[in-house]
Amino acid sequence: MSQPSPENSTAEPGGALKEAEGRLHLALRELGRTSWVITLLSIFVALVIGAVLILATNSDVRETLGYFFARPSDFFVTSFEVLRDAYSALFRGAVYDWNAASPERSIRPITETMVNAVPLILAGLGIAIAFRSGMLNIGGQGQIILGATFGGFIGYSLQLPMGAHVTLAVLGGLLGGAIWGGIAGVLKAKTGANEVIVTIMLNNIALLLIAWLLRQQWFVQTGSTQPISAPVHESAQLFGLLPGSFRLHAGILIAVAATFLVWWLMERSTLGFEFRAIGENPDAARTAGINVAKATALVLIIGGGLCGLAGAAHLLGTEYRLTGGVAGSLGFDAITVALLGRSKPLGTFLAGLLFGGLQSGGVLMQAQTGASVDIVLVLQSVIVLLIAAPPLVRTIFFLPSTDGTEKKKNPRRRRLRDSEAEQAASEDKAETTQGAGR
Repeated sequence: MSQPSPENSTAEPGGALKEAEGRLHLALRELGRTSWVITLLSIFVALVIGAVLILATNSDVRETLGYFFARPSDFFVTSFEVLRDAYSALFRGAVYDWNAASPERSIRPITETMVNAVPLILAGLGIAIAFRSGMLNIGGQGQIILGATFGGFIGYSLQLPMGAHVTLAVLGGLLGGAIWGGIAGVLKAKTGANEVIVTIMLNNIALLLIAWLLRQQWFVQTGSTQPISAPVHESAQLFGLLPGSFRLHAGILIAVAATFLVWWLMERSTLGFEFRAIGENPDAARTAGINVAKATALVLIIGGGLCGLAGAAHLLGTEYRLTGGVAGSLGFDAITVALLGRSKPLGTFLAGLLFGGLQSGGVLMQAQTGASVDIVLVLQSVIVLLIAAPPLVRTIFFLPSTDGTEKKKNPRRRRLRDSEAEQAASEDKAETTQGAGR
């Protein structure tokens, strides 16, 4: 009976090992190509960086670090307790507070997260539409201000039945944002003006406009010199969804409906196909018969309308009065939400919930642990930075590049692989020579 040659017996395990390594490499490459994996890894890295900052700013941790070499266990135990308390407070302030005195108080955090998320989701959807259409709408701030201005003025200046009043105020907010976004859209479509510059300038104009309006008595209708408007009538306020002290209002339902409508618009409608086509290649879209100028204007009109809807929901749901800072930083936060959500409707919705939770939880984290609420801003910034640079995330976690090319960060490994290839080539050449001799 013939026995397997030693050469074959050693080659088969080696071939199986190389095949397994190739499959693992392919799996890691596919993993690194998945946007959700990159997003989760980015959040993880942001939490790690946040943990370092929390430890660096904690006095107890710094004290134990002073005698680290004498008793290192004190440093590790204290660090663990500090991080546990900080991140558990962040979770309890954002999702569920198991230390609350009543069941009502225990579920209040998740409702506050949704309240904070409503304007972020709506404005994020408006900006995401522009991103997927190849445009940078940086004017969410101004569009939110105009939406809040239109919705608020209708809310406190008119006397209407409850259902009609709140509907008209919400539609007024949508109209205000659409007008402000439409200015940039028409200028870009007709003159080729850069939408980034135009929308940034419109942000400044919106801030100056609301400041001027709040000094006009016909507008504020208060009889006071304070730059604040009259409160919107109860008939124009978005109705609450829960009783008692809960602030959750119908704005979350509007956000859910808007998410579905944007998904249908971008994925199932002819207009959405045109938006995506001009985002991929405007020249090819024009050759295919798409009216690029019209589609360009509509992108910013619809996106501005969603941002205006965010301003109206924010005012009619929680603020109830117009002030100079009614928009806060919502317009710029919405840009990060759209980036984190990969400009997809569901992703933007979940990113808005995440950022709303960070805002809600950061307050409790600062109150109970003394950790600065600015750490939440650091978390948001790091997440967006990593989302915008997927190769950096792949480098941190040693994921292969998506195009299959090898990183040049390990020259020793590359030289070893090259030498193995040369050795294999020389062995093949020797075998060929021996076969020819026989």
